[in-house]
Amino acid sequence: MKRINKLNKGVKYMLIASFTFAIMGAFAKLAAEHISSLEVVFFRNIAGVMIIGASICKKPMTHVGGKPFLLLFRGTMGFLALLAYFYNIAHISLGDAVTFSKTAPIFTAVFAWLFLDEKLPLKGWFAVFVGFGGILLITQPSMGFTKYDILGIFSGVGAALAYTSVRELRNYYDTRAIVLSFTFVGTIGPIILFFISNYIHMPSLDFILSEFVMPQGIVWVYVIGLGLLGTLSQYFMTKAYGETKAGIVGAVSYSNIIFAILVGLLLGDSLPTFSVACGIVLVIMAGIMVAKAK
Repeated sequence: MKRINKLNKGVKYMLIASFTFAIMGAFAKLAAEHISSLEVVFFRNIAGVMIIGASICKKPMTHVGGKPFLLLFRGTMGFLALLAYFYNIAHISLGDAVTFSKTAPIFTAVFAWLFLDEKLPLKGWFAVFVGFGGILLITQPSMGFTKYDILGIFSGVGAALAYTSVRELRNYYDTRAIVLSFTFVGTIGPIILFFISNYIHMPSLDFILSEFVMPQGIVWVYVIGLGLLGTLSQYFMTKAYGETKAGIVGAVSYSNIIFAILVGLLLGDSLPTFSVACGIVLVIMAGIMVAKAK
C-alpha cells in the first residue's frame, strides 16, 4: 500500500508539472505577441536566478567542483535550446513546439551511450528509431525543412546535450549550481544579444537577435506568470522523481504534449494534421519506451 501511495504521488506530481508547463507555454505564446522570444527567455530565467539566489543565501552550496567548462556548456546548451523552444512557441502551434522539445529524452539516450558509455538495450534502440520516425512525420522533409523544423529539432538536441552533461556534473556540483548555470547564462546571454542587436540587423536571425522592449500592462502578467509557472513546474517535476521510479515518471511526463495541444486549441491553434498527429504519437511512444528501457 505504501508503494502504491508513493506511485500515486509521483504520478500526481508529474501531471501537475506537465499541466503547469503547458500553461507556462501559453503565457510565453501570449507574451511573444508583444515582445521577442529572446526577451521571453530573459524573463523566464531571471526569475530562476532570483529564486535560486535566495536559496543559496539561505543555505550555502557545498560541492567538490572542478568542471567549470562543462558547467558553462550545460548552461549554454540549455539556454540555446530554450531560446529555440520559445521562438517556436511564438510561431507554430503549442503542441508541435512541445513535441519537438520532448524528443530530448530520445537524443539523451543516444548521447549518454556515445559520451558516458551508458548501455542502451535493444528495446532502447528500437525506441530511438521510432522517435526518429515520429520526427520525420512531423517535419515531412520531402517538402523541405522549415526554419521551425530545424529549431524544433535543435530544442530537443540542445536540451539532450544539457541533460547528458548534468549526469556528469551531479558528481561534482550542488544541484542548485547546475540549475544556476542554466538560469545565469539564460539571463546574461540575452543581455549580450540585446546589445549586439543594436549594431546588427539580420531578419533571418530574429530568433537570436532582437531589441529589448519594456513590457507594458498585461504583458507583465504574462512574463511574471511564465517565470512563476516555469519554477513551479520544475518543483513538481523534482518532487515526482523523488517519489516514483524515473521510468514511470518519465512516461507520465509525456502528458505534457496532450495538455499543450488542448491549451493551444484554446489559444486558437488548429488541430494537428493526420501525419503530424501520427508523428506526435510515435514521439510519445518512443519517449515512454526509452523511459522504461532506462
